[in-house]
Amino acid sequence: MSLKNLEGQRIPDVTFRTRVDGCWVDVRSAALFAGKKVVLFALPGAFTPTCSSSHVPRYQELLPALRARGVSEVVCLSVNDAFVMAEWAERQHARGITFLPDGNGEFTEKVGMLVDKSNLGFGKRSWRYSMLVDDGVITKMFIEPEKDGDPFEVSDADTMLKHLDPSAKAPSDVVLFGKPDCSFCAKAKRLLAARGMAYEEIAASPRNLRAVSGKTTTPQIFIDGRYVGGAEELEALLGAS
Repeated sequence: MSLKNLEGQRIPDVTFRTRVDGCWVDVRSAALFAGKKVVLFALPGAFTPTCSSSHVPRYQELLPALRARGVSEVVCLSVNDAFVMAEWAERQHARGITFLPDGNGEFTEKVGMLVDKSNLGFGKRSWRYSMLVDDGVITKMFIEPEKDGDPFEVSDADTMLKHLDPSAKAPSDVVLFGKPDCSFCAKAKRLLAARGMAYEEIAASPRNLRAVSGKTTTPQIFIDGRYVGGAEELEALLGAS
């Protein structure tokens, strides 16, 4: 491999063939990146494990933090066709991220990131990287190290956020085990919403409640891997912070 760092250069002008509402729509890179700050992250393939479980979801989670620091658009690019990228975007529930199909690998080749993954049956694909583009100029690139496998060390959303703001603190990871029509669950959700804390809700069952907390009441809340307890404990924690 011979990957290129293009910091300081203008983004190549290519045309992406995309699908919007069942119709073909041509998107020019010159227009996509003009007059705004864009974060682009590229990956080897739609529906592949690291891309689906880590790379895309974390950019989705940090999207508000990136926007708060001047990023107008976050783009996910892969050397896949428009139909595959559209379906993958739907499966990922990645609202707010633009999924860009580089079906012929033209953009990827011009930024020096096209690699041969024929050993996996993939053919030519993108190396994993991210870049910050300001009004069409590449101001920063995070390129994964050239080594075997599929390294995922520097092109992640947290690294990009730290580049934009070294003092940035990523939002807490909050999980709430709850049930419908649970008034204490509703209270906990109001408390989290008032603090602007996003959370993932998991449908509670006696078994999973006992497994994670030893309790059987709802809600049961975890923040950054630490067990908090129910709505009253959450209220006390947030009131003390």
